[in-house]
Amino acid sequence: MCYDIIYDKGSKMMDFMKKIMDWALEKEAEAAKGCHADPNDIDKQIKMIEEKREALKRRYEEEDAQFAHVLSKLHHIKAESIKCTTKGQ
Repeated sequence: MCYDIIYDKGSKMMDFMKKIMDWALEKEAEAAKGCHADPNDIDKQIKMIEEKREALKRRYEEEDAQFAHVLSKLHHIKAESIKCTTKGQ
C-alpha cells in the first residue's frame, strides 16, 4: 500500500498538498471578492468535492464493515481457543 505510506496522516507530502489546496482556495476567495470568479465554476467544484466526499464515505463504510467482520471472526476463534486451554488444565 504505497499510497498509504505517501499520504499517511501527518506526512510531509500530505502537508504539502494541504498547503497547495489552501493557497488555491485563498486565490479563489480573492477572485470572488474582486468579482472575478464565476459562480457556475464554483458550483461545479462544490459538486465535484461533494461527490468525492460521498465516495470516500462509502469506501470507509465498506472497509469498516470488513474490519468488523474480521474482528467478529477473530473473537469467535479466540473464544474457541480459550475453551481448549481451560479443558487442558
